Amino acid sequence: QVQLVESGGGSVQAGGSLRLSCVASGYTYSSYCMGWFRQAPGKEREGVAIINIGDIIRYAPSVKGRFTISKDNSKNILYLQMNNLKPEDTSMYFCAARPLIGTEYPAQWPYWGQGTQVTVSS
Repeated sequence: QVQLVESGGGSVQAGGSLRLSCVASGYTYSSYCMGWFRQAPGKEREGVAIINIGDIIRYAPSVKGRFTISKDNSKNILYLQMNNLKPEDTSMYFCAARPLIGTEYPAQWPYWGQGTQVTVSS
């Protein structure tokens, strides 16, 4: 059974930093692509960063240069380092897993964590 558990969210002021973590279990971690998504109230869930097998990484244009996705295969942990946070980054952040190839479309990801809230004040 695939399980994804996020942590690391919180409240920060604009310009601050947070690091999100996602501990994965129940599947062969290295055979799945991993991603971070976010969803603000009243808005659709959107892709933030994806790391594919072979460490091919894609970022949403709104976070490129500020966020860094990485993973530790030995510990089955996915990270999202978020720097220079802006109020518009305020959202619930979700970790997701998908076999083989990642996509930007949330509906195509079968496995999700429960989410961790990030709030950025101006």
